[in-house]
Amino acid sequence: MNSEQPEEPRGKPIGRRVLLGTLGLGALGVATAPTLQRGLESFLAGASDKDPTGLTGLLPNGGGFRYYSVTSSVPRKNADTYRLTVDGLVDHPGTYTLVELRALPQTRMVRDVQCVTGWRVPDTPFEGVRLSRLLDAAGVREGAGAVRFTCFDGAYSESLTLDQARRADVLVALRMQDKDLGHAHGGPVRLYVAPMYFYKSAKWLSGITVTKDVKPGYWEERGYDVDAWVGRSNGRDDEPTT
Repeated sequence: MNSEQPEEPRGKPIGRRVLLGTLGLGALGVATAPTLQRGLESFLAGASDKDPTGLTGLLPNGGGFRYYSVTSSVPRKNADTYRLTVDGLVDHPGTYTLVELRALPQTRMVRDVQCVTGWRVPDTPFEGVRLSRLLDAAGVREGAGAVRFTCFDGAYSESLTLDQARRADVLVALRMQDKDLGHAHGGPVRLYVAPMYFYKSAKWLSGITVTKDVKPGYWEERGYDVDAWVGRSNGRDDEPTT
């Protein structure tokens, strides 16, 4: 862990009306043969990187995932440029490189992924460092009650209570579907909160800040529930992601 923190370029947020007005595209679905599904998923992942509007990310793809971004562009990070900062109400603030995160003990879990818009991808492997391990290494101070997450897209944020953040099924994820996290899926590092709707699993993670109280994240400021348990929030009755 080192103490350097590069300045993060900020993406330009997409207007709420434009973004939410196109969410219906994600509900249309695509029915194709498996070979075409794989090709479509690859095409949309690449197209989303070149789409100045970010709206490509609202289209469905054959792998079951949809590529969402709330900004018009997201910078790319690699092992040389990626940094994850841990700060706030901690005794030992600092910054991890991608190499340092990969060197820590890794936890693998296989769970369904459930989006609050309705789609689900079953049996999805995630692998990474338990968030509780990073919090313990930082030394959480007395009086802390929550953790805030920020992202290098320059716009997205999320929060968990400290108890939620310490759960064994909350990861700072480095791998997904048994591959290193790609850019379109929030790589090289994202948050993964297994029992909650997928908007809690912030993509392009760059900051972990221990705070006194929960601060609503990007979508929660726009009406989504702060406590986002699958099947017990947001007016939905989906099966839990176990």
